[in-house]
Amino acid sequence: MRSITKRFDGAPVLNNCSIDFRPGLITGLIGPSGCGKTTIIDLIAGYATAEEGEVLLDGSPVSGPNWERLVVFQESALFPWKSTLGNLTFGPLNRGAARPETVNRARALLGKLGLGGFETKYPMQLSGGMQRRAELARALINDPKVMLLDEPFRGLDAMTRELLQEYFLNVFEENPITTVFVTTEIEEAIFLSDVIVMLSNPPTSVKKIIEVDLPRPRKLSMLSSLRFAELQTEALGGLLEEARKAFTEGMDEAAELMEAFGHAMRGRAER
Repeated sequence: MRSITKRFDGAPVLNNCSIDFRPGLITGLIGPSGCGKTTIIDLIAGYATAEEGEVLLDGSPVSGPNWERLVVFQESALFPWKSTLGNLTFGPLNRGAARPETVNRARALLGKLGLGGFETKYPMQLSGGMQRRAELARALINDPKVMLLDEPFRGLDAMTRELLQEYFLNVFEENPITTVFVTTEIEEAIFLSDVIVMLSNPPTSVKKIIEVDLPRPRKLSMLSSLRFAELQTEALGGLLEEARKAFTEGMDEAAELMEAFGHAMRGRAER
């Protein structure tokens, strides 16, 4: 992303924001609520365009959605009328892939994600965690250059979330794909990411970049390591600083509104 400015209703959300997403790594995006994390996903996916700046993939401008940049959303986007296998094979078959090879790949991928035996089930017959795994498999089978994950494990219970993190890492570490992972959970960002990009309050720019030097393959036992705690403290410190700024700005804005309200009431009393 090069010098991106994105506005909503005239107000800048992203302000001259530049980020390099390194090939073959997971970049975690964290930041205060409303800082534009999902907007960045939309810009990279081609669902949105910026007023200023450009998004480049391998040096070429992004212009509209493309299977090379696939999104796994917060909510399930599986086709409800298709089976799990049908959902996975839809994309490759529509691009002209051979059916026998595609079906075999889909079955193998479902097996890796713990969904072997659920090929004929429909989305409504799958649990929330299973649907998220099927979503991930549907994106992976298309061999995208960039995977965009917008809080894909949000709303799941803690145990299911941890299991999905492990499934995701197992697949990623076998076949590293350039990945942008949005999360509001600092622990999740550290556990999954190679690099964390911390965003500021709006109008948003990059506040800090944290290199996550935990070795791969990642194990849940790393969450109790000293290095993990150090990274967590660093990330929390940066986010707390932004939270304080937002709180102070909010108090100043409230004071201005109260003052304006007081002026209006005094003027009304005088009239």
